[in-house]
Amino acid sequence: MTAATQDRGPQTHSFALGDPSRSFAGGVHPPEGKHLTEDRGIEPGPSAKELAVLLSQHIGAPAQPAVKKGDIVAAGQQIGECKSFVCAPVHAPTAGKVKDVSLLPHAVLGRAMGVIVEAESTTQPTLPPFQRPQGFDSDAYTSEQICEAVRDAGIVGMGGAGFPTSIKIQPDTKTPKETLIVNGCECEPYITCDYRVMLEWTEQVITGVQLVARACGAKNIFIAIEDNKPKAIERMNASLQKLGLSAAIRVVPVKTKYPQGGERQLIRAVIEKIVPTGGIPPMIGVVVTNVATAAAIADAVVHGRPLTHRVVTVTGWGVARPGNYYVSIGTTVQALIDHCGGMTADAVKVVLGGPMMGIAIADLSTPITKTGGAVMVLTTQQIGKGRFEQRQTPCIRCGRCLQACPENLNPTKIAHAVKNSLMDVAESYYISACIECGCCSYVCPANIDLSGYIKTGKIFLARRKKKMPS
Repeated sequence: MTAATQDRGPQTHSFALGDPSRSFAGGVHPPEGKHLTEDRGIEPGPSAKELAVLLSQHIGAPAQPAVKKGDIVAAGQQIGECKSFVCAPVHAPTAGKVKDVSLLPHAVLGRAMGVIVEAESTTQPTLPPFQRPQGFDSDAYTSEQICEAVRDAGIVGMGGAGFPTSIKIQPDTKTPKETLIVNGCECEPYITCDYRVMLEWTEQVITGVQLVARACGAKNIFIAIEDNKPKAIERMNASLQKLGLSAAIRVVPVKTKYPQGGERQLIRAVIEKIVPTGGIPPMIGVVVTNVATAAAIADAVVHGRPLTHRVVTVTGWGVARPGNYYVSIGTTVQALIDHCGGMTADAVKVVLGGPMMGIAIADLSTPITKTGGAVMVLTTQQIGKGRFEQRQTPCIRCGRCLQACPENLNPTKIAHAVKNSLMDVAESYYISACIECGCCSYVCPANIDLSGYIKTGKIFLARRKKKMPS
């Protein structure tokens, strides 16, 4: 390790709340691409004759089937139940008949069990009106009531990680959760679903934020929004002012940089605290939740509605009509793309998620899940001229990946260890601390897919430790 690398430790600064320079060390600023959909309001998604609802849509144990082939189910009925602590139930987005309980395409696992529901009718998903109760007071609910409602509704982190939310927001007497940070950064390029939620469902988000703070006991509440979203910052501040909550909940503009929305990076930017390597935010008294998750929590606690739909951004130059759509969970990617006018003639790749952390899929029957905030359809031009013909060249030891890594790791050494099957060496360089943001691959002049090697290494380690089937 060089002297320059050794000097690159956690950095702290004396920021003032509202200072847009609030950020973290490392990271990159790729082209944003949000202009394609940021001004497109949330529209109803496609009607579907069948919905393929996966039983594994979250971190932890998959839900177990609670129905069988031939059963008639109601909209919102639980069709996957939990038999483990770290788990989340799943529900039928529509009334209909269970066509089958079988293996379905899964973007991460390849195949996973799911429930196929034949819809009773093929009407488009309707945006449910949310009415914030007059004089709403989150103290009218107990922490136990909120956590139970969130668990029963099957709510998980909707920003991508998918950790069961009821566990995250539970109070802890040993390490009190003093600070709540609501993630409205949406730093991943092209994705705008959270942005539209902040603009269109503002009071619903704020209601959810109040409920989360009540559940976990947090007294310091921040809503962090990147400074490239001035309309969202203005709208959120105006709503807080109108509701008389400006003193209790503070909107914090943060610097536009990727991965500003990573919870470890966001905590550094907002309150200048460091989450220990291998640790989680509650260890330092912090809870981080996504704005869409907060909106779902409000819906579950106030109106008793389970998480069966979400807003999905469909974007990229390879789709005819990009936009933000309110989609039934279990809708196939193909149905969603068809609803958006289909793919253009030069479309070459479909990605679930954004261009930095998304997963390219080959099977368009893959269904939308609770964590699926975006579908990107890319063209050859968008990927980059000659990208398919580019070859990986030897590492030139330029150090760009070290400068970009937001976790202060050495991605090159980890990747080379994995490439040479030296998993003990990869562990010694803290492979488990990698957040898989893709910054290292993005800046590598040798075109080495460093983050791809690291992801593969994590799978090898999980299999070796019997935490994942081989």
